[in-house]
Amino acid sequence: MNKLSEFMCTNPAEIETESFRILTAELAERDIVLTGDTAPVIKRCIHTTADFDYAKTLVFSDGAADRFREFVRSGADIVTDTNMALAGISKKELAKYGGSVHCFMADEEIAREASLRGVTRASVSMEHAMRLEGPVIFVIGNAPTALITLREKYDSGEFIPDFVIGVPVGFVNVEAAKELIIETDIPHIINRGRKGGSNVAAAICNALLYAMRDDRDTPD
Repeated sequence: MNKLSEFMCTNPAEIETESFRILTAELAERDIVLTGDTAPVIKRCIHTTADFDYAKTLVFSDGAADRFREFVRSGADIVTDTNMALAGISKKELAKYGGSVHCFMADEEIAREASLRGVTRASVSMEHAMRLEGPVIFVIGNAPTALITLREKYDSGEFIPDFVIGVPVGFVNVEAAKELIIETDIPHIINRGRKGGSNVAAAICNALLYAMRDDRDTPD
């Protein structure tokens, strides 16, 4: 028998199952109890990063998972600030409800306008997304200026975001920008502190979308 086969999981499904078994056991060892709609989201963030801090730093507005599901079922689109998150979010699951995932960061028009105005592409991308029809779920994994722009438009009354997932990673403006969303009544899932990233943003979306599979199998 190959020595590697004695201790290594190679089947993708087995790897994921074993990963969740290990992290669930370690949560118990740390006396961390996760329940309700937030548990799958927190666990998938830990699974994605191997970082148990997410059990303490993820912030959910009241009924966040329910609100996310409501918007998805009504055909909401998702707008993200990175192509990495765009690639990671399950477009197949979202498409079941009629929604699409967008990232406008690489659009030449966005880049040109951002340069002329002296602002970030993320800021202009958010403004562009505000012109989409129907509900929009904003998923921010990199650019705190995207969150700042959403808060500015909210304060001015120009635009009220339907839902915000805000987990930008970094050092400049990151923590303050997250707090700007937490302070509002906008439905949100935010990770406090410096940690986050596109992989975490996609993980949060996918955890919520995957949980909806069971809902589709449940009779009304």
